[in-house]
Formats: sequence, C-alpha cells, structure tokens
Amino acid sequence: MGKYTGPKHKLARKVGVNILDKESASLQRRLNVPPGQHGRKRKKRLSEFGAQLREKQKAKITYGILEKQFSNLVKRVARKKGETGEMLLSLLETRLDNIVYRLGLAKTRFQARQFISHGHILVNDKKVDISSFQVKVNDIVAVAPNFQSNVEILKSLDKKEEGSLPFLKREGASGKLLRLPKRGDIETVFDLQPIIEYYSR
Repeated sequence: MGKYTGPKHKLARKVGVNILDKESASLQRRLNVPPGQHGRKRKKRLSEFGAQLREKQKAKITYGILEKQFSNLVKRVARKKGETGEMLLSLLETRLDNIVYRLGLAKTRFQARQFISHGHILVNDKKVDISSFQVKVNDIVAVAPNFQSNVEILKSLDKKEEGSLPFLKREGASGKLLRLPKRGDIETVFDLQPIIEYYSR
C-alpha cells in the first residue's frame, strides 16, 4: 500500500487524535466524529487487536512512515537488549526528517522531507537526501548555506524557540543531537506498548 496523500484531517479523525504537526481548533472539535459520519453516534468498543492497530496507525501517520519501514524498525529493536518501546521511539525521533522538524528548521515533517529530498539539508557538512537517515549523537544537522535565505526556512526559524527539547541544541540554521531522546522528553499521541504487542503476535 502506498503513502496516503489525501487530507490529513480525515486521518486524524479516523484515529481520534490530532496527528498533524500543528494545532487546529476546527479539527479538535471534530475528532470524536469519524470521517463520513455526522452527529452523535455511539462508538464501538475496540477489541484488543483493534486498539493495537489504532496505536500503530497513529505512530505511522505521525512520523509519515510506511508499513514496511515501520515493521523493519520494530524488528530491529526487538533484536536488541533493552526496553523495546523506548528504543523504538528513539529510532523514530532520530530520523533525519524528524530531527529537522524538531529543530525548527521546517514547519512540519512533510516540509522537512521536501527540504531533504531537494538536497537542502546537511549532516556534518555533507548533503543527505534520505529522510529515514538515522542521525547519531553529536551529529550536526544544518540547512545548506545557499538555502538559508529561503522564505520558508526563515518562517520556520522565526517560529520555533531554540532549546525547546533537552536532547537537541539549535544555533541559528543548524542543530546538534546531544543524546538519544527518552520517552519522558516527548509528548506522544500514541501508546508504545500496544504497538510492540501488535508485532509480537
């Protein structure tokens, strides 16, 4: 199945939470009404499998990842020692597109992916055009010098406060991954445990 390219509001209403990269008052009012449904209607109680599937969908939609990519990430952490959910979140958060977004170099993850694919993002002074590239501790992520005057970049830098996350440090149009992110560093709209259970079936 390919990547969904339709209205993200419909996806948000489908899973019942705001999975957009921005606040939306109109969406917030309609989250409890699934797409195509009008007025009040009693919600069906989800089965355990249904609940696991919904959390997985929330995570995939949040980070813009396809099923195969997501499944591979889960398999990767399952082979390691440690807390699987914590390690999965760390891998998701250290994707290059997410780091660009978290640093405030792009307004949304989608925009971050566009900047990356067009060659506007550098990692340790080298162009990287793969959104799923895993950023390592002490890596420097920066906007290419010839793109720093772009109006969209300037808007993003103006909007995002520097030093808003403890695992990142931003200076101007670049930033550094200080350490691997932990669960307590980030507010997520999904629960990691049901996701791990889904892939453990």
